[in-house]
Amino acid sequence: MNQYETVFILTPVLSDVQMKETVEKFKAILTQEGAEIINEENWGLKKLAYPIQKKSTGFYQLIEFKAEPSVIEKLEVNYRRDERVIRFLTFKMDKYAAEYAAKRRNVKSTKKEEN
Repeated sequence: MNQYETVFILTPVLSDVQMKETVEKFKAILTQEGAEIINEENWGLKKLAYPIQKKSTGFYQLIEFKAEPSVIEKLEVNYRRDERVIRFLTFKMDKYAAEYAAKRRNVKSTKKEEN
């Protein structure tokens, strides 16, 4: 199994409930295909670098997971079919990127514990 990271941007016209439903849909697709979700981050509503589909903001979501390469194709087909997804990017993490992501998660968890 390889480690992957996917970031997708959802349209800003969604309510909080609709956004969470969409994220759960993609997490369910991953778990149904046998992927192990390592980390999930909601980056919130952010300004886009350039307008996409006449929208200047979007909800960013990151999911880190371990899966077989065949899962990626199914996930990306679902991204393309869902009109709520403006953009997406999935990439395979090498060992250095995976180590960096693990360190970043540890730093975030210690900051949360301090607060």
